[in-house]
Amino acid sequence: MIAPVVGIVGAGAVGQSVATALVAAGLPGRLLIVSRQERQVRGLVADLQDLAATSRSRSQVEAGDVADLPGCDAVVIALRANFTNTAAQDIRRGGSAANAPALAALGVELRGYSGTVLVVTNPVDLMARCFAEVSGCSRVFGIGSNLDSARYRLTLAQIAMVPPSLVSGHVVGEHGDSAVVCASTTTIADQPITVPLRTVTEALQERPALIRGGIGRTRSGPAGAVLSTLRKALGLVDGIEELSVPYGDVFLGIPMRFTGGLPIPCLPPLTRTERLRLDSAAGSLRDAYTQLPLPERIAT
Repeated sequence: MIAPVVGIVGAGAVGQSVATALVAAGLPGRLLIVSRQERQVRGLVADLQDLAATSRSRSQVEAGDVADLPGCDAVVIALRANFTNTAAQDIRRGGSAANAPALAALGVELRGYSGTVLVVTNPVDLMARCFAEVSGCSRVFGIGSNLDSARYRLTLAQIAMVPPSLVSGHVVGEHGDSAVVCASTTTIADQPITVPLRTVTEALQERPALIRGGIGRTRSGPAGAVLSTLRKALGLVDGIEELSVPYGDVFLGIPMRFTGGLPIPCLPPLTRTERLRLDSAAGSLRDAYTQLPLPERIAT
C-alpha cells in the first residue's frame, strides 16, 4: 500500500502533539503542516524532521498550504482561534463563538474534498457539524468520544484492578458535560458488571481538569485518539472508534465500526435512561448550534 499523505491544520499545542504522534508512529509517508503562523510552522517542521531522522520514521514532514490539502488522504483539523476561555461549566463549549468562523472559512476552502477529515477543535461535536455542512465533505469525524471512552475503560480497569484490555464499554453523546456512559452494556472479561456511575462520572470530569491544571491543555490523549482513528479510517486496521458523526440533525459521538476503511454505526442497545440522556445531549447540541456566529445559510 502506498504510504498515505496527511495534512494537519493548526500548529499549536494539540497540532504539535498530533504531528509528533503521527511521525513517531511513521503513519504518513508525507505530513503537511498548515498554519498561518509561518514562523511556528517552520520551527515545528524542523523539529519533526529531527524526530523522523532520530527515530528512523518513514514520514517526510513539510510545510504546506490550504491549497495542498485536497491532495491529502486525510486532514486533521486542530486549529484554535485566539480567545480566553472563561467558561466555568461546559468548558469545551467556551470556544464556540471564536472557533466556528475559522472552521467555516476552512470548510469553504475545502468544499468537495473527498478524503477523510478528523476534527479535533473544540467543541468538537459543533465544529465537526459546522465543517461538514459548509464543506459538503462526507467523511467528517469528530475526535472526543473515543478519548472519553478510553478514559472510562481505564477508570473501570483501575477500580477493578484488571488490565484495560479486559474492559469493554462506550461513552457516547457530547464530548463534554453531557457525555453518556453506556453502563448497561459494559463488561469486564466479557462478563456484565455493575458500573459505579457516580465514581466513574466524577473521574471523567476530574481527569481533564487534572491535565489542564498540570500542563495547561490536553495534548497526548487527543493525539493518540487521532492516531488510532486514522489507522482505521485509512483502512490500515479494522476496529471500533467512538466518533462524532451525524445523529439525526446533529453531530454527536457514537461507536463506528471500520472495516477496510468503511465506517458503520454500531450504537449498543441503550436503557430508557441512557436513551433519554443521549436525546437530551442531542437537544442541547441542536440549540447550541443555532447560536454559532455562522452565515444564515449555514446555520439553518
